Amino acid sequence: MAKIVHLSEAASLAIHSMVLIAKSDIHINVNILSKEMGASRNHLAKVLQQLVKHNYLRSVRGPSGGFVLNVKPSDITILDIYEAIEGKIETPKCPLDRQICPFDKCLMGGMVNSVTTQFKDYFKDQTLEKFVNEP
Repeated sequence: MAKIVHLSEAASLAIHSMVLIAKSDIHINVNILSKEMGASRNHLAKVLQQLVKHNYLRSVRGPSGGFVLNVKPSDITILDIYEAIEGKIETPKCPLDRQICPFDKCLMGGMVNSVTTQFKDYFKDQTLEKFVNEP
């Protein structure tokens, strides 16, 4: 089935795990997170290491170890998390990245640019704190 907007599994895991970690009062390990989200432990571990690399998480070793936020939830946006996994969101003028178009006006009517901008703006306005405080 085709989707207009697609969120990769890695980005989804990153966003969801950051909320779960932020809500936790203790270090939360990858085994707990993978069970909670029904995700592959190995894939999730790679995603979490990317978030550690970007300094959003801190990894604590040992029997009571796991992951903990390295930044206040109010200082992290969903866009920050998304871009840590997927890279910077670009807003293309042409959905096909073409320099030359045979038409005077884009057949998509600039919709791809508009949707990308809306997606980016929405993620930029959503802090992790908002999701931590929701039930």
